[in-house]
Amino acid sequence: MSTPGADALGPMIARLDQRGDEIAERLRGRRVPDAVAVAASRLGDFSLVWHLLGLVAVARQGRSGRRRLVVMSVLIGAESLIVNQGIKRLFRRARPTVDGDERTPVRRPRTSSFPSGHASAAAFAVGVAGVWQHGWRRLGWATVAAIVSWSRVHVRIHHVSDVAGGLVTGALLAVPGRQIAARLTRSRPLFR
Repeated sequence: MSTPGADALGPMIARLDQRGDEIAERLRGRRVPDAVAVAASRLGDFSLVWHLLGLVAVARQGRSGRRRLVVMSVLIGAESLIVNQGIKRLFRRARPTVDGDERTPVRRPRTSSFPSGHASAAAFAVGVAGVWQHGWRRLGWATVAAIVSWSRVHVRIHHVSDVAGGLVTGALLAVPGRQIAARLTRSRPLFR
């Protein structure tokens, strides 16, 4: 079974994508994995999940928390522009399906498949939030990031390599993002 658009990055990547799709297919059509994937994918649209988690994280922090929330939201918006209006235009990769899997209906994307914007935003949000979030909270954000990222493969909107590329892209963009967030909120970055 060939995955449409997979060979655009070469035969080795096509095999990786096919294997990832085979693994995802074992979970597709099951009520709980499908429901989780659809919910995670929808919450990842427009980085909604990261804005909501940011809001929850700063709810009791007063003025400094509001400043962190604004900085985080602006940085996530900038990351989205860079990925969706910049990087994706360089690749123009076909998606595994045009509308996703009929078993897991989600919003139809308008941009190229590579890299995954959901995965990029996830890695970016975890990286930038690391300026303020530590320990179990950071692990919680990373868990949500993993679920949102994998959901895009599950609903057949992205190839595994798109998600991997998105995670790398988001992590790389988070390096300057962390420094900017630390400066604008007068926090010391966790990693330098």
